[in-house]
Amino acid sequence: MTPRKYRPSDARRLAALWQASFPDYTGYNAPEAILAAKLAVDDHVYVIEDAGELVASCLVGYDGHRGWLYAVAVAAERQGQGLGKRIVEHAIEQLRAMGCVKVNLQIRGGNDEVADFYRRLGFATEERISMGLRLS
Repeated sequence: MTPRKYRPSDARRLAALWQASFPDYTGYNAPEAILAAKLAVDDHVYVIEDAGELVASCLVGYDGHRGWLYAVAVAAERQGQGLGKRIVEHAIEQLRAMGCVKVNLQIRGGNDEVADFYRRLGFATEERISMGLRLS
């Protein structure tokens, strides 16, 4: 199970993975909207497929300064099998190949299990204030 780039034929399966992983995503951040917006910019969408099922995903952003990881998801029944680590490490390698020297991500407050997962991969909490402005 090697990570690979997203293919258009993956659309429905990827949306289903995200819907299961992020059930509160609706409207502007509904799976189909996220994918369409990302593909309008670039194709740095990575997945792991096993027996015809998409079992992990990660969107990668790079602004020439920092890299970002988004929509890291692993099918619930496949968690604990190293797929999250594999997709994140693949995403980091893709960023490194682009010249990226720092990778960021955000997780929701109180999501201690996910924070621990990223700490095990070498990420550390930084003193920052995350701010946002919704445009729609």
